[in-house]
Amino acid sequence: MRILLVEDDPLIGNGLRIGLRREGFAVDWVQDGDAGALALRTTDYGLVLLDLGLPNQDGMTLLAALRKRDDSTPVIVITARDSVPDRVAGLDGGADDYLVKPFALEELLARIRVANRRQAGRAQAMLTAGALRLDPARHRCWLHDQEVSITAREFALLEELMRDPGAIVTREQLEERLYGWNEEIESNAIQVHVYNLRRKLGSDAIRNVRGVGYGIGKIE
Repeated sequence: MRILLVEDDPLIGNGLRIGLRREGFAVDWVQDGDAGALALRTTDYGLVLLDLGLPNQDGMTLLAALRKRDDSTPVIVITARDSVPDRVAGLDGGADDYLVKPFALEELLARIRVANRRQAGRAQAMLTAGALRLDPARHRCWLHDQEVSITAREFALLEELMRDPGAIVTREQLEERLYGWNEEIESNAIQVHVYNLRRKLGSDAIRNVRGVGYGIGKIE
């Protein structure tokens, strides 16, 4: 999943970017509200992490503009503003969650998973497709109850496909969701990940609709 991080503190921003990338997320980091607004107008994100005290345009203004154009991208506010009125204003203003600094990365990851489940309209944490199970919280994968070792990028690709088992996702869409700015992408990167997943999970695990894209196959 591709995340937009809007945070003006260099230490917090860099720490979150490194931590989230280690968990397999693609992260684009901007340090002011105007840059965040531009990124949201030009790129599709799975989630936004939004500070409130930003240069040029504050986080509440950016959030209001996002919701005004009916953009339902999940937003988690990350801020030092810890008063009850601030929390209420953030949530009533369109945020999906509100997290007060300082916080543990593990808690942020849990809140990201909750936001993703809510966005997808499902209550359970585990993703399933036939005999295939994926645990986003622990980054573990099972086929026929046998655990399968896959890389972080393979996990991210599989998770994107399993969120909507009936959908076909184009190569370009997968690249957009799995890679952030300044990350080099080999022209055949997605095909390589798909090949490796089929080798580990079976040739039918991922189907290819020629000229369209990829989807989860029939895994029995």
